[in-house]
Formats: sequence, structure tokens, C-alpha cells
Amino acid sequence: MPIEFSVPVEVAQQTKLAQMAAEQVMRRLSRYFDEHEHERPIEYIQFIWPFMQQIERSYLPRPAKNGDSQPKAEDKPKKASNDNVRMIHMIEALSWGDAGIYLCTPSSALGGAAINAVGTPEQKERFLRRFTEGAPKWGAMAMTEPHAGSDTSNIQTTARLDEATHEWVLNGEKIYCTSGALATQESNGLVVVWATAGRTAGRATMKPFVVEAGTPGMTVAKKERKLGIRASDTVSLVFEDCRIPYDNILGALDAPKAGEGNGNGQDKGFKGAMKTFDSSRPWVAASAIGIARAAFEFTRDTLKKEGISMPYGVPKYKLTSVQRDLLEMEMDIQAGWLLTVRSAAYMDQGQSNSLEAAMAKAKAGLVVTRVTQKAVELLGPLGYSHEFLVEKWMRDAKINDIFEGTGQINTLIVARRILGYTRRELK
Repeated sequence: MPIEFSVPVEVAQQTKLAQMAAEQVMRRLSRYFDEHEHERPIEYIQFIWPFMQQIERSYLPRPAKNGDSQPKAEDKPKKASNDNVRMIHMIEALSWGDAGIYLCTPSSALGGAAINAVGTPEQKERFLRRFTEGAPKWGAMAMTEPHAGSDTSNIQTTARLDEATHEWVLNGEKIYCTSGALATQESNGLVVVWATAGRTAGRATMKPFVVEAGTPGMTVAKKERKLGIRASDTVSLVFEDCRIPYDNILGALDAPKAGEGNGNGQDKGFKGAMKTFDSSRPWVAASAIGIARAAFEFTRDTLKKEGISMPYGVPKYKLTSVQRDLLEMEMDIQAGWLLTVRSAAYMDQGQSNSLEAAMAKAKAGLVVTRVTQKAVELLGPLGYSHEFLVEKWMRDAKINDIFEGTGQINTLIVARRILGYTRRELK
């Protein structure tokens, strides 16, 4: 059976639209929002919102054909799709335009990824329908805590079931929440909060809870000032006796019922968190590759004007050091991109992609860091100057090696899976 490397028509069409937004809107706004942190790129948001609504509609469960008003995703075996491959192409193109502005894209985002990963069909309809209609809205996910860092199994935010009111009561603090203010204060969005129903039980009682915008007890405590992606909304959220309905716990089938205490010791909550990362890590990898491509193309084109070309098919010893650097930059980008496409394609085929997603994320984080630093190095004063965006791309790059699991954490995941070690055996 021949291997097909061409991009599907529908993916190419969507990517072309994203590239148009990147070239005509994002690049023009890029420097302004880098210098005006916490301002919102309204022009871009209004431009992209109708397009994102169409994408969000494709994620909703289809109603059953028997006329039942309740959606039944299990009516048919799930068909393979291009949804995730299409998404990473779009993210790569938008991040080529500006990674910080891309992160302001109105959508269910990481909150939607968690809902799609572990929510029931009814929950997907109830929580995600809002992203297909009305004014722009944002979804967010709150996982990281001040004392947990990358160790998601050690989160301290608690969820207590109040059996008298049949509500969950959340208490704790989350940091570095992307689009946290947009999702909770500036739109009718939502945030998925990972909390434990029993601290002593560790990850066994870790669960995802949906907290909708405007819920009393949830406040934005701090807006972060950052090295890069300054257009992105990054905040700390505090939960103080924040009460939410009982059925806002995602994947309610394994949740404790009223009168049964706070948990039954199952490990599905932590696995749900990891399943969410399997979806989100290819997105981060795609964003990293988009930034790297921006830096590489600018460097290549600038050097070409000075008479430095990129000869392909020439023995390495015949190349100058600058030519070798350029070729290695391009090779690294292509390697990171192929890993990213593979991890997304596995998802579209309904196959497990935990290993592939971690490989793509770890590789792309390294690639974008190396490529953007090399771009500044090769361009000298032009690279370091505020006149061009190269120095900004270098600042925007580093976060891709940090969030959604650091490069070290993802490397550990890859090593454990390839070598067959458990979490306790290889730390």
C-alpha cells in the first residue's frame, strides 16, 4: 500500500485561511501586543471567531437518529477523521504569525480538550455548545499549582462533596492558567479545574471539574508578566469555597454518588489528565514549529540577500559553517514537524498516542529553542535588534519547552514507555 504524503484538500484549505490571518493580521499586530502586555487583540479575535465557531461545531456529539433529544456518541463506531491533523496545521500557521496572539484565539481550547477527553456526551453538549454561538468565548484548563509544578499527581486543590446541597466545594490556587481571565471574567466561558477529593489518596482521587464563568468563589488573583508570548492571557486563579453543581465533575460515571463519600480510590482521574495531555501536547508542538519556521525563514531570506544560499545535495565538508547551520535548522524543524503530524494522526485514527505526543512535545520544544537562538546568532545585530521580530521569537520560543509538561518530564515519559520502566522505577 503506497504511503500518501500530500496534505488533504480540506486541511490545505483551512491552513491557507490561517496563513492569511497570520500574514495580514497577526504579523502587523505582533510588536504592538508584545509591548502592551494584557491588552486584547480585538481585531484578530473578531476576525477568527466565526471560523473557530465552525470548528467547535464539529466537536459536538451528533444527535441520535431515533429522534431522542439526548446525544449518543456511541450510536456508531467512531470513524477516522482529520480533525487533529487539521488543527495542528492551523496552529502551526497561526503561531508563525504570532504565538502570543494565537493563544488569544477564542475557543474551548484546553478546557475543551479535557471535556472531549473525559466528558460524557451529555457534558460535551452542555459545556461546548456555547462555543458555537454568540459572542467570542474562551475555555481554559487549571492544572499547575505553586507547590506542584510538573508533578500533577501532587496537586493540593481540594473538591469536597457537600451532601446537604449536592454540590462540589473547591478550595485552592492554580497558577499559569492560559486564557484564565478571558474564560472566567471576560466571556461566558469556562475553566476545567483539576482537584483532589482526598489529599492523602494522591492521584487516585484526582478529578476534573468544570467551573463556569462568573461562579462565586473563583477569582483572578494575578496577571503574569512574562518573558515572551506577552499577548497571551496568563493568570493565577484562587478558589475559596467555590460551589459548583454535582454533575460538573467530568466523566461522572466513576464519580462518587451522594452519600458515598468523596471517592472510591479509582485511578481514572489521573489517567484522564494524562489523556488530556495526549491531545494538547501535539498542539504545543505545532505552535513551537510555527515559531521556529518563522525564525528560520526570516534568517534564510535575510542571508540570501547577502549572497548566502542554501545548496542542497552538496557534501557537508564543502559547505560554510553558516550554510551548515541553516540546513541543520531546517532539518530539525522538519523532524519536529513529522513527529507532530504523527502524534495527531494517531489520535485521528483512534489509536493511543501518549508516547508519540510526548516525543513530539519534547523534540519541538528543543527545536524551537535551538532554531530561534541560532537565528539571533547568525543575524548578529539584526537578530538582537528591536527593529525585527527575531529577538521576540526567541523570547516566545522558551515557553514551548516548559508548559504542557517540561522537556524533562516528556523525555522521562518517552524513556519509561520505550524501556518498559514504571513511574517508580525511573524518576
